[in-house]
Amino acid sequence: MRAMVLHAIGSPLTLEERPTPTPGHGEIRVRVEACAVCRTDLHVVDGELPNPRLPIIPGHEIVGIVEAAGRGVLQPAVGMRVGVPWLGHTCGHCVYCRTERENLCDDPLFTGYTRDGGFATHVIADAAFAFPLDGYDDPVAAAPLMCAGLIGWRSLKIAGDGGAIGLYGFGAAAHILAQVCSFQGRRVFAFTREGDAAAQAMARSLGAVWAGSSDDAPPEPLDAAILFAPVGALVPKALAAVKKGGRVVCGGIHMSPIPEFAYDLLWEERQLVSVANLTRQDAHEFLAIALTAGVRTTTTVYPLEKANEALDGLRVGRFQGAAVLVP
Repeated sequence: MRAMVLHAIGSPLTLEERPTPTPGHGEIRVRVEACAVCRTDLHVVDGELPNPRLPIIPGHEIVGIVEAAGRGVLQPAVGMRVGVPWLGHTCGHCVYCRTERENLCDDPLFTGYTRDGGFATHVIADAAFAFPLDGYDDPVAAAPLMCAGLIGWRSLKIAGDGGAIGLYGFGAAAHILAQVCSFQGRRVFAFTREGDAAAQAMARSLGAVWAGSSDDAPPEPLDAAILFAPVGALVPKALAAVKKGGRVVCGGIHMSPIPEFAYDLLWEERQLVSVANLTRQDAHEFLAIALTAGVRTTTTVYPLEKANEALDGLRVGRFQGAAVLVP
């Protein structure tokens, strides 16, 4: 198999030939058709997430075909197309796993961070954490759903049922979630970097009723705001934009420091919460609604060996939507 491997934090990934792995008990081997590039991959490569397993193959928005199954695996069957997400394994016995909060498991494994991921021709995954993709015929289009889509859906669930939703940072996650919100009849307000006319135009094309700068006030108070941009300075701005009792959801795994802000921004029962990882139930819910809503992803394709270029493009905002590696 071929893989792009991170050996040291901050260094470029290197293309390597490795033996094709054999799945163990409860595992499957997936022939990777596509793997989207997530901002979390950047956080791993740049050292903003602590203690990755090194060397590591990044990538956790994986779509591929089950090629082999280990002992005890009945589903997914060999030949099926599956998606493999960030949360790759949970212990099953900690207090969080026992109370349907496996996203907070005390002893998890994360794809592309503490176990090898999808910047490769093949990947080993736990069968229990690989989701059948019946109805998803385009692996490139489906790949961003496996994290940008899933974490966006979990963020929206936590944001609540309000009709006016602000999305701060209109990248891979927001461009998917905007379509789901519009399908549900919500009003989407998109916030981008100052002067990013392309992202604002894209937001409007995907159903946003308003698009502007993150420094702008929306034309009406928001029921909730979801922050996908990893910029702590946006937190007080989002709190100022939500109405009394509104909620601000931080959807990223990493964020720059949140500046000091006046208590008045939080008062009147506004809430500030974070989202961590996902549950398998989230995935089943989201994959069903994304099909029903006809969610379309915007992608820029790179060959596997150009993974460093894709990461750099994400870092500087070179493309709209998501980059996807295709072996």
